[in-house]
Amino acid sequence: MTQLFNIATSWGSFYANHAAVRSVVAFVHVAALIVGGGIAIAVDRSTLVALRHDDGGRRRQQLELLHNTHRSVIYGLVLITASGILLFFADFETYLYSRFFWIKIGLVALLVANGALLWRAEGRARLGDASAWARLRITSVCSIALWMLTTLGGVILPNIG
Repeated sequence: MTQLFNIATSWGSFYANHAAVRSVVAFVHVAALIVGGGIAIAVDRSTLVALRHDDGGRRRQQLELLHNTHRSVIYGLVLITASGILLFFADFETYLYSRFFWIKIGLVALLVANGALLWRAEGRARLGDASAWARLRITSVCSIALWMLTTLGGVILPNIG
């Protein structure tokens, strides 16, 4: 734990003294949120629209769209996580004891778990399981809510801490 504290302290000092580093880390965090979260929300909305159509063609197209966007959303989450770790270590002592920080981390964990459920439901729907569309509805609604709540948590954290 002492070594981790020393690493955090060193990074925090470096981060605090280099405006360009602060700017790049913050940009990566926000840009990954905009791109990854934006794609996810757009595709979730598109899934909800496709659910209104009974024709197989529209739903097949939606499954293809879902399949083709997973990688972009995952890359976004990886960048959000990496930059988030750097932000955490920049002010280690504050965030370690912040209940808002841990609520945000919990929301991110729920977002990832929901994404895994969505991915599984998409796979089942691709295999022709009609009941998987009900799961896609639930996971899409949860995804939109979790992306928004996680973003809200990110706004609250530096202001209320």
